[in-house]
Amino acid sequence: MKKIAVFPGSFDPLTLGHESLVVRALPLFDEIIIAVGINALKSYYFPEEKRIQWIKKVFQQYPQISVTSYEGLTVEFCRSVGSQFILRGLRTSADFEFERGIAQVNKKLFPEVETIFLLTTPEHTAITSSVIRDVVRNGGDATQFVPPAVDLTI
Repeated sequence: MKKIAVFPGSFDPLTLGHESLVVRALPLFDEIIIAVGINALKSYYFPEEKRIQWIKKVFQQYPQISVTSYEGLTVEFCRSVGSQFILRGLRTSADFEFERGIAQVNKKLFPEVETIFLLTTPEHTAITSSVIRDVVRNGGDATQFVPPAVDLTI
């Protein structure tokens, strides 16, 4: 059976931490689907189309990586694409506590799915999409925190 992982997130914007995590996860899976979650109750800084375009550009040299968007429960998306794994990154112990609760609920909703946690590399631990958005909103240069393909202009 093909090992398919879904890496869900808003990627608002995609960071060097996201990129590193996906590249490091490649040997573990046959396919990784980067799934841009769309939540009607949440407002995003960067448009969905732009976020998807960035991700496709960053990972264009990896045929085993695909990008799509989805709405609704992540486990239902996993079921629809035949994924047995949800890939998540952990920067801090607070991330672990938050992600553990979600993983346990996901396991109840879809017992066939396993959540796989990878630790962020030390140099990317402080990088978050929300910090990058704040830097951009306030006129700062956040390009050092994102892959070169990510154009942070609105």
